[in-house]
Amino acid sequence: MPEFATVAGITVICFLIGMAVKASPLNDKWIPIIVGVCGAALGVTGLFTMPAFPVDNVIDAVAVGIASGLAATGLHQIGKQLSEN
Repeated sequence: MPEFATVAGITVICFLIGMAVKASPLNDKWIPIIVGVCGAALGVTGLFTMPAFPVDNVIDAVAVGIASGLAATGLHQIGKQLSEN
């Protein structure tokens, strides 16, 4: 499996978590924080469970996870902005 596929998987999972938070009574301002934290947890999980994970230490795994989680929020906003125009 290519290394980018593991990171894309984290992004997709975080996107779904963000959509679940949006459907919940929580305020939308919490979505980036929640998906960032979930991404960090998934990054560390990926480090220890996926042989093709692109990093080899916990700090980098947390950073990759957070970036992937926040990328999910960014992708949602790009789609939202393009559909409004």
